[in-house]
Amino acid sequence: MSKKDIFVLGIETSCDETAAAIVKNGREIVANVVASQMESHQRFGGVVPEIASRHHVEQMTLVLEETMRRANMDVSKLDAIAVTEGPGLVGALLIGVNAAKALAFAHRIPLVNVHHIAGHIYANQLVQEMKFPLLALVVSGGHTELIYMKEHGVFEVIGETRDDAAGEAYDKVARALQLPYPGGPHIDRLAKHGKPTIDLPRAWLEEGSYDFSFSGLKSAVINALHNAKQRGETIRPEDMAASFQASVIEVLVEKTIQAAIHYRVKQVLLAGGVAANEGLRTQLQKQMKQLPEVELVIPPLSLCTDNAAMIAAAGTVLFQQGKRATMALNANPSLLL
Repeated sequence: MSKKDIFVLGIETSCDETAAAIVKNGREIVANVVASQMESHQRFGGVVPEIASRHHVEQMTLVLEETMRRANMDVSKLDAIAVTEGPGLVGALLIGVNAAKALAFAHRIPLVNVHHIAGHIYANQLVQEMKFPLLALVVSGGHTELIYMKEHGVFEVIGETRDDAAGEAYDKVARALQLPYPGGPHIDRLAKHGKPTIDLPRAWLEEGSYDFSFSGLKSAVINALHNAKQRGETIRPEDMAASFQASVIEVLVEKTIQAAIHYRVKQVLLAGGVAANEGLRTQLQKQMKQLPEVELVIPPLSLCTDNAAMIAAAGTVLFQQGKRATMALNANPSLLL
């Protein structure tokens, strides 16, 4: 007897993307819709929580309807609804959580709560079957973490940022270079045309630590630009971008490789918004060649930034494990993995 296919609707509203998706058996995307608010936040140089929440209210129903239309499915055919519980902006999270609860209640469909970072990790499952034990390097605007997984749904944070996340440092350095928001893609593009000629620090921290620190690097960039200006010198923005990016990537890649060796993993996964960074992707692929027995999985650009397919993929695993949320589910902006 053939196994029944499982269809899970994912809903993601942790920051400034209103997203919904339907995933089949945790591996196959049936429909994936993302409404971005980038233009609304660009003039403020960052995400304004109040504006983000209002956009989610306006977009949520439209995004859900478009997802069902693209999937050519009726809500009654869904096996579960997975939603991002946290972490994120509380007002933004609440819109997604309440939409998911309303749908689940009205159609008597099981509800599953998902951690946003678990979603980013499971975006890789939409590309390649996960092989345990594995190591995930999660790099985004708010997170920089190395996560060890022995099995599905079990996460051990072995390294995290002690101050600024990598994405946050990118945005702050971009601002210092007078580049538009979000800064990451602009620095990545500029870096290709520059040379890493400016001496910037690498925060290796104490021996054997897999933690990260980018605050000192960000300050070093701002100081170098300020000192040059006072001396009447000009630093080419391309060279500063290349030097900054080289410093971030060297630490991220080196610590990932050390952890992969130490934990004897079968796979290394790249996850999060900064996983779209071409410099990081290229360098990780190059350096991972020294570990031919470890498979490197990097999701396509569409699955690096926030989306709901990753939430549905993670939610499918939790649903199969029998995990359920009740109607008491609430947004949790500082949810731990």
